[in-house]
Amino acid sequence: MGGPADVRRVVNRVSPRVFLRRRYGEGPLHLLLLAATFALAGYAGVRLLAGDTFAVAVWFIGSALLHDLVLLPLYASADLVVRRSLGPRTGLVNYIRVPAFLSGLLLLMWWPLITRHAVRYEPYSGLSLDVFLGNWLLITGLLCAGSALLLVVRTVRSRRGEGRGGQPTAVRGGRPQG
Repeated sequence: MGGPADVRRVVNRVSPRVFLRRRYGEGPLHLLLLAATFALAGYAGVRLLAGDTFAVAVWFIGSALLHDLVLLPLYASADLVVRRSLGPRTGLVNYIRVPAFLSGLLLLMWWPLITRHAVRYEPYSGLSLDVFLGNWLLITGLLCAGSALLLVVRTVRSRRGEGRGGQPTAVRGGRPQG
């Protein structure tokens, strides 16, 4: 009792949270959410593959190839064009990326209704197919206007702080100049 061996045991004893962070790299909540995500994906996969397995596999492989061979080069080159056109003000690129991403995501989700190729969904939506294109354009315009308004507000705030020794991060790309 009270010898060097007891002291070593007490000193080397680590809480489970610290042990998990050292071994796993993140906290227990991250591990729990990751496990829940895998469980949900597994459940969805089992339910999806219970039907026509071959058609699901073809759709999955086709969508992966379409993304990797067509869409990824397309939006990567569009992002490169935007970044080059902005020059040294690289901090402004997110004011273009975010509304473009959200608009593209909405277009992807509502593609059949926006292009009027989904007559079978019309009774479920309760709306005519003629309104979806206008609604998507309106939402896209509002996203771009909101992003522009946010840029103006941040630029004005940073310029006001400039006289007090602050850096206008919205204009200079988020990096201190000097």
